[in-house]
Amino acid sequence: MKSRYGQSLAVKPALRLPEFVALMALMTSLVAMSIDTMLPALPEIGRDLNAADIAQTQLIISFVILGMGVGQLFFGPLSDAIGRRPTILAGLVIFMAGSAVSMLAESMEVMLLGRLIQGFGVSGPRIVSIALIRDQFVGRNMAQVMSFIMTVFILVPMLAPAVGQGVVLLSHWRGIFAVFIALALIVGIWFGLRQPETLAVEKRQPVSLPNLWRSTRFVFAQKTTLWFVASAGFVFGSFLTYLGSAQAIFVDLYDVGLRFPLYFAILAGVIGLSSFTNGKLVQRFGMKRISYVALIGFIGSFGILLVLALLQGGVPPLMQFMVFGCLGFFWVGLMFGNFNALAMKPLGAVAGIGAALVGSLTNFISVPLSILAGLFYNETLVPLLLVFVAFGIASLFCAHKGLTHFEDD
Repeated sequence: MKSRYGQSLAVKPALRLPEFVALMALMTSLVAMSIDTMLPALPEIGRDLNAADIAQTQLIISFVILGMGVGQLFFGPLSDAIGRRPTILAGLVIFMAGSAVSMLAESMEVMLLGRLIQGFGVSGPRIVSIALIRDQFVGRNMAQVMSFIMTVFILVPMLAPAVGQGVVLLSHWRGIFAVFIALALIVGIWFGLRQPETLAVEKRQPVSLPNLWRSTRFVFAQKTTLWFVASAGFVFGSFLTYLGSAQAIFVDLYDVGLRFPLYFAILAGVIGLSSFTNGKLVQRFGMKRISYVALIGFIGSFGILLVLALLQGGVPPLMQFMVFGCLGFFWVGLMFGNFNALAMKPLGAVAGIGAALVGSLTNFISVPLSILAGLFYNETLVPLLLVFVAFGIASLFCAHKGLTHFEDD
């Protein structure tokens, strides 16, 4: 039989788009849950596990992303060899194992080990879901679907800090990891029962050094893909820097206390709104035009806020930060879906390893940049805003190099 996407698959029919979007959004939201739910708990975890300083505590965030960078290189080729479904399910199991290690940690070293395993495991559903989407959609259609997924997905980071704060208030930070395990079980059961395989048996490629080398050479030969990866890496690096310092900014600088999840949710919600907007606009205006406008808007919004911060002792009023933060993050939502689709468009023949390399390279660019930027936190907004502007300019340069030779269709 053939699916409605034209592949020969001896499986049940593909999901209808609303359920598919909801499932993929919940699956990819495991990454956001692993990061954002932890934010309110970081100070308490640091105290309990004797963290040296805030920079070491922020590694709890960075190690998940680092584990993802390594894991994607494993799960991407594996999904090309054995299919998307078993690879995603294996990643979920490893993610739950890492959650258990972190839940039982009595030292910062064990905590970081667990977080590394979590990141390695969650990279399976995270990166293979992109290959699964690429199996079925391409170009503007993929950008549209990715934007709709991001719209639903963003509900999780909107709510995740409130969930983490609630768990800490009602029990203990270790309970957060029990929430991770429960959510992974729900995702695994839903996915296992409902989502068909999208990679036909005849299109699978055995895991072997010649195949890996051939596929890797093909990916690295796509210069437009590499430029879009670099562009996404700079934007994601600035966003990770914000995530790592968000709790300190809202609680320490602005003294919002228990209202931290509310302010965090507002900024996250703006990204969801803009992702939905992108899904509506991309078919009309194309990825190329929207990407240029979004990057220029991102640089301009945070550039104005940087000037205001410098004129006001490094800490502008909370309302100014929220207004310009909403403007800046609105443009971020227009970038994420488009950058993924732009990078993946030439890689349909090697979607598994292609998604893995795109994701890993993005993380290997963004994580070191965010760790380095985090070292300059000085209890003002100036370092963060400098990162946004500088990384935004670098991203614009890389995107321009990629878009120059890109044919939008």
